[in-house]
Amino acid sequence: MHLRPLDILAEVVPLDGATSGIRIVQAEGVQGLQFSATEPRTTSFPASRIFSSCHLFPEEFSIIITLRVPNLPPKKNEYLLSLLAEERDTLLLGLSPGLTDSRCGHGAIRQLVLLPGSDATPQLCPSRNARLAELSIPQVLKRLSGKPEDNEVPKYPYEADMKVTLGSRPPCTKAEGAQFWFDAARKGLYLCAGSEWVSVLAAKTKLDYVEEHQSLHTNSETLGIEVFSIPGVGLFAAAANRKARSAIYKWTDGKFVSYQNIATYQAQSWRHFTIGKKIFLAVANFGPNERGQEFSAIYRWSPRKLKFTLYQRIATHSARDWEAFEVAGEHFLVVANHREGDNHNIDSVVYRWNPGSQLFEANQSIATSGAYDWEFFTVGPYSFLVVANTFNGTSTQVQSHAYIWLVGAFQLFQSFPTFGAADWEVFHIGERIFLAVANSHSYDVQMQAQNDTYVLSSIIYELNVTAQTFVKFQDIPTCSALDWEFFSVGEDHFLVVANSFDGNTFSVNSIIYRWQGYEGFVAVHKLPTFGCRDWEAFNTTAGSYLIYSSAKEPLSRVLKLRTG
Repeated sequence: MHLRPLDILAEVVPLDGATSGIRIVQAEGVQGLQFSATEPRTTSFPASRIFSSCHLFPEEFSIIITLRVPNLPPKKNEYLLSLLAEERDTLLLGLSPGLTDSRCGHGAIRQLVLLPGSDATPQLCPSRNARLAELSIPQVLKRLSGKPEDNEVPKYPYEADMKVTLGSRPPCTKAEGAQFWFDAARKGLYLCAGSEWVSVLAAKTKLDYVEEHQSLHTNSETLGIEVFSIPGVGLFAAAANRKARSAIYKWTDGKFVSYQNIATYQAQSWRHFTIGKKIFLAVANFGPNERGQEFSAIYRWSPRKLKFTLYQRIATHSARDWEAFEVAGEHFLVVANHREGDNHNIDSVVYRWNPGSQLFEANQSIATSGAYDWEFFTVGPYSFLVVANTFNGTSTQVQSHAYIWLVGAFQLFQSFPTFGAADWEVFHIGERIFLAVANSHSYDVQMQAQNDTYVLSSIIYELNVTAQTFVKFQDIPTCSALDWEFFSVGEDHFLVVANSFDGNTFSVNSIIYRWQGYEGFVAVHKLPTFGCRDWEAFNTTAGSYLIYSSAKEPLSRVLKLRTG
């Protein structure tokens, strides 16, 4: 049903505008009506005049009023609009902005509209531009010529007629030119310009709730998920499965379906990257192959076969993660080598792409302690790598390090105290730059009984540009956190943490936190997970989603973000 705005002000204002006690004033190019304080005016009319189809007052409604009130007077029993019971003259509703006091100065009213069957507040208020929030104004305010009187300053040209259509999307042709459409479902106001509806008051998309979309049965427990797109082919998810085969899934008819299986060895993670038109996937293998050799592998997408094929093998040591990045036009990969035998204090390696041989070659070794994750990011012209160090052989309380690219190599920039660090996530909010670390375990061999906990704080750091260092911004309590994922919905920003273990059970809630400005991140959604290892956020034409992998069962889950 299309419900039109009902112009209450037009019912009480004569077309000639010359009624005693009412004058037309203008401020900042907008005309309005000013009611005299010395000649109070009361005008009434039966509701049946505007409710032509149904004489009952609507159960849900909005009252839209456009005012200019420089100074509000003290409260009085005076109403701009009142609704009375017809038989008893009992006040049912009173709207009292106090416009009739002499101290209002150039107070004026331009619009008083009743919008039945809709809550217009989130869409029209607040508005810095009164014209954008107009649904209907009296004819007397539309017929001004704009020609000034002898004792008045020049007026601005009068406004054009405005018509607003409610309901489903109407046609937009020359006939509807300069007309408005209010989409109640999407909570947006649109203007017909040419042949397209153009957003005037953009609808603010907000995250309402999260619902399960798909239970994705995997070959085995899944350590990591990588979601990526191949232009002209589609959206994919690569699962790093613990057993002999890892699977690649393709998004088909709104779900992920099995697309390709690749032999892996306790795969920990996948990394998608491109070099020119070449598309690659690198897998971090934690275990040895059938011949006892430790290799991780790079696969290249074959446009002819529409499959990934083996491209290059690289010797690694219990590899946990790959990170791909570009510096000064050159392409690099860095591997997180976790341990060699029982020795966790080994080198992780940065590899550089050789355009001549078309292969990756060792470029720099960086000492790490049980390396779990690498994260690359840039700040202005500077490039950084930060490593999550997990264990030094005796304690999880180790320093994780950020490195800066200087003179052709990465050099130490800053160290962070971490506890079994499993992941770094870098993200931007406006001009601000943040780093979040996932702390998974506080353990020390020499103090095992007193210091063995999985419930501990993970830390968010913010870059202080002046001091050229990251400073602690917020502590967030977590349960053996293994991953952070940053994502945005509309104008809102979120972090979701992979909580994996609380010391007793793997069935723990992972949490979505929303950015609240000076309050930092505040928990807004609890998500039941089992052995949660990795989160990935992705978008399709159908909406926004999260997918998480479980390291404790062969089941990953796709969640849909429901927005309002």
